[in-house]
Amino acid sequence: MPLPLVDLGMMSYDEALAVQRAHHAEVLAARDGADDAAPIGRVLLVEHVPAVITLGRRPGAERHLVADAARLVALGVEVRATDRGGDITYHGPGQLVAYPIVDLNRARIRLHDYMRRLEQAVIDVCSGYGISARREQGATGVWVDGAGPGGSAAKVCAIGVRVQRWVTMHGLALNVTTNLEHFDLIVPCGLQGRTVTSLQRVLGEACPSMQEVKERLVESLTAQLTAV
Repeated sequence: MPLPLVDLGMMSYDEALAVQRAHHAEVLAARDGADDAAPIGRVLLVEHVPAVITLGRRPGAERHLVADAARLVALGVEVRATDRGGDITYHGPGQLVAYPIVDLNRARIRLHDYMRRLEQAVIDVCSGYGISARREQGATGVWVDGAGPGGSAAKVCAIGVRVQRWVTMHGLALNVTTNLEHFDLIVPCGLQGRTVTSLQRVLGEACPSMQEVKERLVESLTAQLTAV
């Protein structure tokens, strides 16, 4: 059964978090009500406006915020502590954020496998545009070889999740036309010396529209998360 799509458009981080929590409660209620006909979850899509830096639960994540308060205010970038896993990341216009709210029990997916399926969904989307993307050992997310300085790998998608009663929250952030200069405000994902990229930086004028990427990502997530 396809995962229902909820497109939130452009929304602040705080508002989107409240929406996530409401959908999380609904997915839990379907399980508790033994509603086998209900979908195993749904996918929320959003671009966060205003731009925001989020701090995960990893110890020391706050040390990877390198911009001072005055610069953040000048750029209109908020900072929020969050309950997801992982380190520090940035969200803003031009970045497609997907929050799958999925009952892992009903989907019969273990947490480690779930993370790998999120990565694979993005890898498949990138492949559809002729981009050879991959995982990297010890660094959750999706990377593109040759997209960083000197031909190094650069991260195109960050992933950080939370699971409560085996229903997921948070998810992935895929850079489409993101302002990559804003990543200079942080040490992305706490990885010193590593850079980020976007579909626009890799593809140039061939970069697809945000709407097209949304459609392909939801299709790919549905394929990954509904396959037993």
